[in-house]
Amino acid sequence: MQKTRPMPIEEGLENGLSILREGYLYVSNRHKIYHSDAVKTRVLGQEAILLGGEEAAALFYDEEKFKREGAAPEPAVATLLGAGGVQQLDDEAHRHRKKLFLDLMSKERIEIWAKMVEKYLYKATKEWMTKDSINFYEESQKVLTRAACEWCGIPLKEKEVDKRTAQLISMIESPVAVSTRHIEGRIGRKKGEKWISGLIAEVREGKLHPAEETALYQMSWHRELDGELLDLKTAAVELLNVVRPSVAIALYFAFTALTLQQHPEEKAKLTGDNPYYLHMFIQEIRRYYPFFPFNGAITRKDFVWNGYQFEKDTLAIFDFYGTNHDPRVWENPEQFKPERFSDWHNSPTDQVQYKLLAQGGGSYSAGHRCPGEWNTVRAMEIVTDFLINKIDYTVPEQDVGFSLVNMPTTPKSGMVFEQIMYKG
Repeated sequence: MQKTRPMPIEEGLENGLSILREGYLYVSNRHKIYHSDAVKTRVLGQEAILLGGEEAAALFYDEEKFKREGAAPEPAVATLLGAGGVQQLDDEAHRHRKKLFLDLMSKERIEIWAKMVEKYLYKATKEWMTKDSINFYEESQKVLTRAACEWCGIPLKEKEVDKRTAQLISMIESPVAVSTRHIEGRIGRKKGEKWISGLIAEVREGKLHPAEETALYQMSWHRELDGELLDLKTAAVELLNVVRPSVAIALYFAFTALTLQQHPEEKAKLTGDNPYYLHMFIQEIRRYYPFFPFNGAITRKDFVWNGYQFEKDTLAIFDFYGTNHDPRVWENPEQFKPERFSDWHNSPTDQVQYKLLAQGGGSYSAGHRCPGEWNTVRAMEIVTDFLINKIDYTVPEQDVGFSLVNMPTTPKSGMVFEQIMYKG
């Protein structure tokens, strides 16, 4: 029998408000205070264990010890995730559903996605050139909405772009928001599912004919393990689980623009002789800047880890941001240094899958790591090249600071550009 020791416990009957006050730093702050990678607390009326660090990541993504069903809090399901999506499934049901997503993310389809992102960046630039200034974060949202819908086979009229973009962004920005912003996210989720379920119904009725390789077609005709088609609502949730994260990349677009402004020396490196440097640069943006703060799972059984007793049916919350800034994993983690990824292309996947946790960890092919991760990386490569080599612009004085309390967060100004024009 393994020896156990008491797990540190955060005082208080309810500590959910601390999450709102401390944002991305909430979990890592507790680990520093209690000198432990596992700390008990209470959030949303239930006991939870706060986890962080590379070793804890390997634990958190161990499917024999943790499950996802029932772990997502209701506010996140009602805004960001939707009910019954792939993130909330386990075991064979999860693997079967995730294969649907992975099949959509082939190398060929990812390159088509990249070309669409570039196409809509060029189209948007024609409009930007007529304006005194633009908010790059907000404009990126519309670029990505157009690209994601076309890539997925979703018909989108130009007059609908602003409305659909607002609905998608409301889902992304509202899970831990309070007051009206959270209500907007719930409304955006309901309207978004109604929109998408209507399209799927038209496909099944033979009124709409998307290409077979598109997400709209595949979600419309996907069959579960029992051979039944997904119900309309779940099919809509899953299609939104392709479109919504594709638009969320606008957060990374804004941080890419910020990095090029604050680290002008990077431009020379990006146009230098190292063909791998662009990938290193993108990975460091994903590590350095905040994106998803944390994720939840529930213990499947009693077990002991590092001397701590875990009991069955206990919520665990894993810290993405803190692990991406953990000095035990990353040397000088608060320094922006793409060179830290210089050897990652030679590292076996199983050695790095618990280190960089921008969009989840563990196995990409079978676990709960985000299936759209390489779509994200490819889109960021496109926008980086676009900002450096395809357009000229000036960045006026503005507040480019970002809050680690707001989740998600972005530069306060959204990155304002002026005097935009094509190069050459």
